[in-house]
Amino acid sequence: MKPLSLVDQIFLWLERRQQPMHVAGLQLFEFPEEAGPEYVTELADFCKAFTQPTAPFDKRLYSRWGRFYWGKDPQFDLEHHFRHEALPKPGRIRELLALVSAEHSHLMDRERPLWQAHLIEGFQDRRFALYSKIHHSLTDGVSAMRMAQRALSTNPNQRNMPPPWAQNMTRKPHEGPVMPTDVIGSLRHLLEDVTEQVSTIPGVVSALYRTIRDAQEHPDYGLLYDAPPCILNQKITGSRRFAAQSWSLERLKTIGKAFDATLNDVVLAQCASALRAYLLSQNALPEKPLVAMVPMNLRQDDGIGGNQIGMIITSLATHIEDPAARLLAIQDSIQACKDRFASMTPAEIVNYTALTLAPAGIQLLTGMVPKLQTFNVIISNVPGPREPLYWNGARLQGMYPVSIVLDRMALNITLTSYADQLEFGLIGCRRTLPSLQRLLDYLENGLLELEAAAGITSATTRKKGRSRRKSGTA
Repeated sequence: MKPLSLVDQIFLWLERRQQPMHVAGLQLFEFPEEAGPEYVTELADFCKAFTQPTAPFDKRLYSRWGRFYWGKDPQFDLEHHFRHEALPKPGRIRELLALVSAEHSHLMDRERPLWQAHLIEGFQDRRFALYSKIHHSLTDGVSAMRMAQRALSTNPNQRNMPPPWAQNMTRKPHEGPVMPTDVIGSLRHLLEDVTEQVSTIPGVVSALYRTIRDAQEHPDYGLLYDAPPCILNQKITGSRRFAAQSWSLERLKTIGKAFDATLNDVVLAQCASALRAYLLSQNALPEKPLVAMVPMNLRQDDGIGGNQIGMIITSLATHIEDPAARLLAIQDSIQACKDRFASMTPAEIVNYTALTLAPAGIQLLTGMVPKLQTFNVIISNVPGPREPLYWNGARLQGMYPVSIVLDRMALNITLTSYADQLEFGLIGCRRTLPSLQRLLDYLENGLLELEAAAGITSATTRKKGRSRRKSGTA
């Protein structure tokens, strides 16, 4: 049996009824042209034939002397993990997202491999969905995205493709950047190579000193451990609400060109506008700007080797009413972080991130420092496939991430790119954040505000690509 790493065990320690620690994805497919009315039933029967899963889907938890281990499950039961279900009538996207909201609220059985797949039919039109969830101790969000892609094909004529659990795709541990839900995971590198970590101390201390000095000189950038109290940061329950929607990538890029902004800048401005409007509707907008934790590519050159990823703590400038001025303030805040990291090595960036996020990790594990709010919301953009994908001839219409909600972090906004779209997945605590689905409308309004500020006409907007509401609200 293989022992879990310290970080992977932390995800098990963090889990409790109100805080399930699994990530998931919702994939929406359209029928192949030749498919008959029994297509999904036939697809389900095909999947049920794959009763022997490959790694990591064949592993379950074992506990020995207070430590967890991964071992093969000798009594694997596919019926527990794979479900063929139908939406209640009338079979709209609303019913689909209500089903996902309910399923994402449920803890998984630790006596079995920690994953499930739900093949869902019953739509009004010729579509079906696959909702898959897997525990964060088994894989991170980036690896889950890669596993989902490996199960698909760019060839619309390929058939007899096995389901994800039967693919040969053994996980490479901690592949890709640290995910935003992996707040404590940022400490991983502090434990892996002591010599290298000790050598980074002078650079990390210097950067932290500059951060404190800049915060004193520029109050607008005084973000470290100073996120304002907000309804987003209350205690949570175990009940979830999921909302999802697609937007045209070209539409956001057009806004970016108009403001000389990156795609990430525009996404953050869109989210900031939506959060400002939502909190105003709840009479709960803080006077100080909300603070977001965002993973960011910090590469300054054209090289392709290695990772240069940092967790940026950025202002969302929600105290600013004007959308153009808000975008500019967000750009300034992000640039300040990039400038700070520019003189640091990748190892120093990782350790600086770990140090600044340590209070958030301590709060998650112990609840000892509830007033020390490092950030208000997690916003993550996970790169996805650039070409249309297919599963046994069924075209993938959309793929929506379903992430983790943490105690005192009641909302998670994760998005991924797919072909010419940006796919937003919003997951929140159902009780803490009432009417969460309104955020979709506020996200659209945020783009409209930026287009108006940039002088982009509505006709141009329609031509460039309007938002696609293939997945509405739950």
